[in-house]
Amino acid sequence: MNKEDIELLKEVTETLTDQSEVYNIRKNGESIKRKSSDYINIVPKEDKSGLDIYVKENTLFGIVHIPVIITESGLTDVVYNDFHIGKNANVIIFAGCGIHNEEEKTSVHDGIHRFYLDENSKVKYVEKHLGCGKGSGKRVLNPTTEIYMKKASSMTMDSTQIKGVDDTIRITKGVLEESTTLEISEKILTTENQTAKTIFDVELNGENSSVHVTSRSVAEGSSYQEFASNITGNNKCYAHIECDAIIKEEGKVKAIPEIYAKNVDANLIHEAAIGKIAGDQLKKLMTLGLNEKEAEEVIIKGFLK
Repeated sequence: MNKEDIELLKEVTETLTDQSEVYNIRKNGESIKRKSSDYINIVPKEDKSGLDIYVKENTLFGIVHIPVIITESGLTDVVYNDFHIGKNANVIIFAGCGIHNEEEKTSVHDGIHRFYLDENSKVKYVEKHLGCGKGSGKRVLNPTTEIYMKKASSMTMDSTQIKGVDDTIRITKGVLEESTTLEISEKILTTENQTAKTIFDVELNGENSSVHVTSRSVAEGSSYQEFASNITGNNKCYAHIECDAIIKEEGKVKAIPEIYAKNVDANLIHEAAIGKIAGDQLKKLMTLGLNEKEAEEVIIKGFLK
């Protein structure tokens, strides 16, 4: 990797170092560096591009990095990564993709990640997406995350689209069994004529299963965002979906909520709020010496934090 690659890598997974215990670094469609441990094993797939990551039972405080960088204009990269989380394991997984495009062709990364959580396991999943470069070619990122949770398992997912992604379709699916907990936090920034579509599809099958989704987005310029959620409660369960968005200039945001209770004890809530930055917030910051643009930037940074 050259200096530019290293800087791009830091943007999407700043915690990765040479001393990290387990990692796989993918550049322009190929794995270029990989490391496993006694408790976490990374195995390349034989039938398609991607990895199987096996976390042994009772693993405590395991940390895995699986970043992707693309610097080749015109490349379409598709990868399938499956995470097999053993019973009682506790692991943090850092992912993310940065596309640096200096030319005129479109560069694409489609990452399909599937998580299989065994009983009483715990996962924290952090992913960041970034587009950069001066070329006219688009930077396209389409992450798909599928989550299958067995009894008493829990997962926290923190997903951030930092900037510079021209088009994205973000799909997250979950199937939850008894006493499982899924928490998802999503933050998206779009500018100019960029587009972003988010789809959440979660089935609460087990008794006392729960999901909490928080989506915060900012649409600037003439960008467009769409948020669609489909939550189905098939048992005694709880779901809380929040979609909050700020629009600026000619930005547009559409929220499409769907909650479907198939059990009398399914408690499903969906909230959505879309609007511009409140005038009193701007005035308060401007009294501290900031101009209007600076005040807006402070508010947006805090909103997406």
